[in-house]
Amino acid sequence: MSNPGDQDTTPIESVTQLAGLLAAGAKPQDAWRIGTEHEKFGFIRPQATPPGRAPWLPPPYEPDGIHAVLSSLRDQDRGAWHDIRDTGALIGLKGREAHRGASISLEPAGQFELSGKPLATLHETRAEMQEHFDSLHPVCDRLGLGFAPLGFHPFARREDMPTMPKSRYAIMRNYMPKVGTLGLDMMLRTCTVQVNLDFASEQDMVRKMRVSLALQPVATALFANSPFYEGHPNGLLSNRAHVWTDTDNQRSGMPLAFFAPDFGFEAYVEWLLDVPMYFIMRDGRIHDVAGRSFRAWMNGDTQQGLEGLTPTLGDFEDHMTTAFTDVRLKQFLEMRGADAGSPAMMLAQSALWVGLLYDDAALAAADALVREQPWESYVALRAAVPRHGLDAPWAGGVLRGLAGRMVAIATDGLRARARKDATGQDEARYLDPLHEITSGGPTQAEAWLQAYHGRWGGDVTRIFDESAI
Repeated sequence: MSNPGDQDTTPIESVTQLAGLLAAGAKPQDAWRIGTEHEKFGFIRPQATPPGRAPWLPPPYEPDGIHAVLSSLRDQDRGAWHDIRDTGALIGLKGREAHRGASISLEPAGQFELSGKPLATLHETRAEMQEHFDSLHPVCDRLGLGFAPLGFHPFARREDMPTMPKSRYAIMRNYMPKVGTLGLDMMLRTCTVQVNLDFASEQDMVRKMRVSLALQPVATALFANSPFYEGHPNGLLSNRAHVWTDTDNQRSGMPLAFFAPDFGFEAYVEWLLDVPMYFIMRDGRIHDVAGRSFRAWMNGDTQQGLEGLTPTLGDFEDHMTTAFTDVRLKQFLEMRGADAGSPAMMLAQSALWVGLLYDDAALAAADALVREQPWESYVALRAAVPRHGLDAPWAGGVLRGLAGRMVAIATDGLRARARKDATGQDEARYLDPLHEITSGGPTQAEAWLQAYHGRWGGDVTRIFDESAI
């Protein structure tokens, strides 16, 4: 949630002005950075489960739950984090000193998210992840909790999930059932990992958007990690991706407008102005304006809750955060198609997109690859991969072949970057798990299904100990 003191109160005058806000994110290639965000489900270990509650369910906000985790992290590393609050409630931490540029935040049911700092190499990303996990371990041990990065909660029902005291989430919980059947599941029962990457210019942004949006369903298949629903397999490999097919299609998915010949900053703004609003910030509080039109507000039309108010750049920046496309444009590009997964797979997700998009030759090769098929084919693929994964039909074969070509291009891109760690290894090593999968190995979802039907004896709760970070 935005801090009202940080909001830009400049009145909006034109679409061109808003496009300029996006264009201001352009950076020279030597300033491009990598920002990785990853979420995980909390769970209460059996020995700490309160009477009358089943073990392995998510912890509440209070007592001895998510609030205690946040405050303990803050206190054990004094001076490195400061509170993010919403109407007095602790809802996150913002980094200082060594953590400057990072934040810890909560998803609607307490899914715990690290938004990492903008870093120069994947080696730094790996170190940041490990430091975050290491900082959680003593806190979790004391509280009897754990955290597991999975794409969809493997057995909890909606009513089992706690809620967090975050104002925008209350608005979303009320609005989501009006625009899709699975929006509450998206909020309460999913976790993702994403990487945020830079662009040099409008032309560079457009090329990266088209390549990454077209290939996002392939990433969904590669990183599928949610094959269970309320304790049992339900025929899907990525239940998280399935949920996104009926959450709120006005603000999500793979809009064909993004592939249009005239796509650019202004075209994105035009699309976003027709995405219904969720909220505005005034007087330090969030106000519910769900369903209102930002475009109409800009044009001076009176709408309930917006009477007498002038839209500002800060309002538009908040509105940008309510678009949920598989690749989202801000002053950088966010890759949003993957399930949360093991630390190695979360790092591989960042490595995949860095390899594809941050080397000129690799980007050209990826651009040529996606142009082999019409854009509509990739949009249709998005509907197939939640169930079929890498076995989804594609171009006379199956998707695993395209995934292999995609990973090969990314490998070349990372080798060309030649960013080596202290042992002399380059970033391409972080793609090793994907090479195994494209060579015929199981995805995370397929491996969990094998365990469920084998050594777990049908007990899906075994997944928590085996996936905990």
